Parts: sequence; structure tokens; C-alpha cells
Amino acid sequence: MPYKLTSVDGTKIIDLRDGRPLVVGRAPTSDIPIIDPTISRRHAELHSTDKGFLIRDLGSSNGTFVNGSRIDTGRAAPGDLISFGKVGFRLMLNDGTVETPTKAVPTQTPTILRQVAPPQPPPPTEMRRPIRAKTPPPMPAVAEPVEKSREKLATLLEVSKGLGKSADLDALLQKIVGYAYQILDVDRVSIQLLDGDELVPKISRDKHGDDATRAVPQSIARTALNDKVAILSDNAGQDTRFGGQSIVMQQIRSAICCPLIGSEDNALGVLYMDNVKASHRFSEDDFEFCIAFAGIAAVAIENEQFAQRIHREAIARSNFERFFAPSLAKQIAESVESIQPGGEKRPVAVLFSDIRGFTALSETMRPDETATLLTEYFTEMVDCVFRHDGTLDKFIGDGLMAQWGAPIGSADDADKALKAAREMMSELDKLNATWRAAGRPELQIGIGLNFGEAFAGNIGSERRLEYTIIGDTVNTAKRVCQIAEERQILVTDEFRQALHSSPPLVMCEPTDLKNKSQPVTLYRVND
Repeated sequence: MPYKLTSVDGTKIIDLRDGRPLVVGRAPTSDIPIIDPTISRRHAELHSTDKGFLIRDLGSSNGTFVNGSRIDTGRAAPGDLISFGKVGFRLMLNDGTVETPTKAVPTQTPTILRQVAPPQPPPPTEMRRPIRAKTPPPMPAVAEPVEKSREKLATLLEVSKGLGKSADLDALLQKIVGYAYQILDVDRVSIQLLDGDELVPKISRDKHGDDATRAVPQSIARTALNDKVAILSDNAGQDTRFGGQSIVMQQIRSAICCPLIGSEDNALGVLYMDNVKASHRFSEDDFEFCIAFAGIAAVAIENEQFAQRIHREAIARSNFERFFAPSLAKQIAESVESIQPGGEKRPVAVLFSDIRGFTALSETMRPDETATLLTEYFTEMVDCVFRHDGTLDKFIGDGLMAQWGAPIGSADDADKALKAAREMMSELDKLNATWRAAGRPELQIGIGLNFGEAFAGNIGSERRLEYTIIGDTVNTAKRVCQIAEERQILVTDEFRQALHSSPPLVMCEPTDLKNKSQPVTLYRVND
């Protein structure tokens, strides 16, 4: 039976041939080519039957509808309205007669969904613009005046320049909203950014610049974000896909929601604009302009987030480098999991060093001389710790505590700790030679080393927290240091067993240590 498709405005008639499937699409090679931005290259397939046509959607972006209902596969009889994207046709017999439609035909046009791809790096002289996958830049039904097009391009260029001068993320978001009101006649502009899997409202302003209390419809925002599609809805309240209660209650008439897509296809959030007045509907030109605007905004937001992350890492690294070796500080600053909230138990090598007879020596020196001597001494000792990837835990008077293993450890932590201890003795010999030549006092130290499990975490009060290690392993290392004589390095048996290689060690007599019920076996490093 001969059929034809008649456009809803009556300007186009397409005769449908029997005998084989017919492909509808934007591609010129389609059986039924329809040039429109809302139609995919291969949009739908039609099969003739005795009672009409069997229609199958071919995975189009903007859908295929029969009498206003979106279908994957469906049937249409003479008199039914078939819409491909936003282009509607009436199915009719070729003799001009029609049958009564089986369903009521809604008056609204389908919502446009346009897939958005991440912006690609442009040539140096070219403005950064979003690239939309699968769908080429559409041509408006009626060409805009040349002057109007130039104004829009000039606005986008100005936006691109302006968004690159923001001091921080909050200021940047305020600029984006401000530009949106310059570009379009809108009642509200909102930006929501992803925090993990959650969309977090960052800014929402009405046309008067006041905070907008109305919520962004999550049905629209989530669709834009999850499917990475820009959405233009001419009547959001009547669209069954976005028929959330918030849309109905807020009386939203027309809305545009664009995903903010950064580099490497990363979704950052959404840019949402709407109107509550029926007279303020968005056009497809507005839609295209918003997609380009959102692409520029996404680049600016991603750059600002990256800059803030670099700034935070720089501050964190600066703080860490006061206590950690530079290479270790870099690892900690770049790894959010390095320091667990609340702390954790870790195997650590602990070093304590202490100056012998310093109290008596300091009584013979002026305060400034004492401070200068200690500064020179500690500078060299800390460098020895850092050169062997250790962590400066704290200074205790004229003593020093260092550790290897927290928050990041390695299999040779004990070996590194012993190398640092031996180098401390060597560097102190050099310092003493310099001081002796200058007629200044010399220093002698003892060092104690232990290995075992300790609690590592932020310890202190609400006013001041300090990352440190505590436990019996630490206490034992301190007790061993206290009994070490001048120029002596003593290690526990646990430390000896953790070594992979070491210089000759001499076993000492079992030694009683404070708070230890049994004598402790110690070894002296025989240099």
C-alpha cells in the first residue's frame, strides 16, 4: 500500500517505497535524507507493513517518537505523527486519506540532546572551543545576520580572555555566571561541580545578582553529566524524561544544561540556565552558543582546579620538607593516602642522638654562642638523616629523634638508619676539626638505634597536632641512646636482625634498661 510522509508545516512530502527497509538520517546517502542538527547520520529505519510502518530507532542522540512517545521499536498507522529528533512528519496514505490516530498527539516538541566531547588543545592562534562528537556544527534554519554572529564570536573571545584572569575558583565561577547573563536572557544561572560522585552546588544567581534558592533539577543535571550530553528543553515540565517534582513546582519553562567536560573526557560538573516565563524560550542558536561557552568555562575551571592543587601540594611539600627528606616529602604531598586519619601501626627504625655533657658546656658559653653552635650541629645532623631518606621527628633539647618507615617505608629502612648514624659521627668529626681550628668548643654524641612496630599518626591537642611515632620501640631507642658513650653507636638485637648488611658489630653485656623487666642485648658498631 503506498504511503507518504508529510512535514507538519506541509512544506515537504516524501513518498515511501514498498519492498525494502528505508533508512532515515542526516547523511546524504540515506534513503530518506533529512538535513537537521537534531537528526543523526543514521537515525531510524522504516519497514512497510499492511497496516502502516514498523519503525526502529538506530541509536540516535535525540530519539525517534510516535505521537510524542519515544520508541526504540514501534508501529505507526496513517494519521500518526512521527518525529525524528525535532523534525515531525505525518504518516498518510498516498491518496490523501488518513485514519483516526490511535493516540493523542502532544503539542510540545521533543527535547534536544547533543553529545559533547572534551575540548582538544587548539593551535596557539586559535580560540579554545568545544568539540561535539558525532554531530557537526549545525546550521540554523534561518541564518543569523553577519553582525550578530560577529558579536557572539567577539563575546566568546572576550569570555576566553576574561576567564583566564581569575584569582581563585570562587571568583572564576562568579565571572562565568556574570558572562552568562551578558550572553542570554535568563532567569537563573547555576554551576554544580563534582566532588567524588556527588554534584555539589557552587553558585546560583538570579538576574538581579541575588542567591537563587531554587534547586537545580537533578533529573536534568544527572542526565547531562552521566551521558555527557548538552540538553535544551523547550518545555521541561512536560518532558517525561525530566518530569521531576522540582521542575513542576518551580514552573520551569525552558532550560539549558551543559556538562562541563575537561581534558581526557573528565566530567567536572554542569552549567545550568533556565527561564520560568513562557516568553523567554531558548533558541537553537542560544543552545549552540551555550555549548561553546560551557566548553570555555570547563577549560578555565579545570585550569583553576589544577592551579589550586599545585598550590596546596607546594604548601604541603614545604611543610613536609621541614621534617621529611625532600624525595619523601614529594611522595607524601602527592599521595593523599600517605598519612591515614587517626594513624596506623608501622614497622620503623628509630634513631636517637644526644650531646654528651652539653649542659655543663653551655654554662660556660653565652646564649648566642650556644644557639650558633647548636644550629651548625643540627644542620649537619639533619642533612645526614635526609640524605638517607629519613624523617626528622623532633629536636629534644640538644637531642635529635629521627625515624625510617612512617608514613612511607621500605625494606632497607634499618640499613638507611645505620648509614645515617655512621655519617653523623663522620660529619661531627669534620665540625669538631673546624671548631677546634677556630678555638671553639667541640661536641661529642652517643647514638641509639632500635627497630620494631610503632604507632604513627597526628598526636597532640586540638590547638596543635604533630605527626610522630610513639610506643615501646621508640622508648627503647631513647633508653639505648642514654647509655651510649661518647662516639658510640649502640643497636638492639631487633635492629641487628632487620639489617641486610652492616659493619662489624660487637655484642655488649646484657644491659638493664628503664621499664624493661629483662636485660636487653645490645651491639656496638665497631668502626
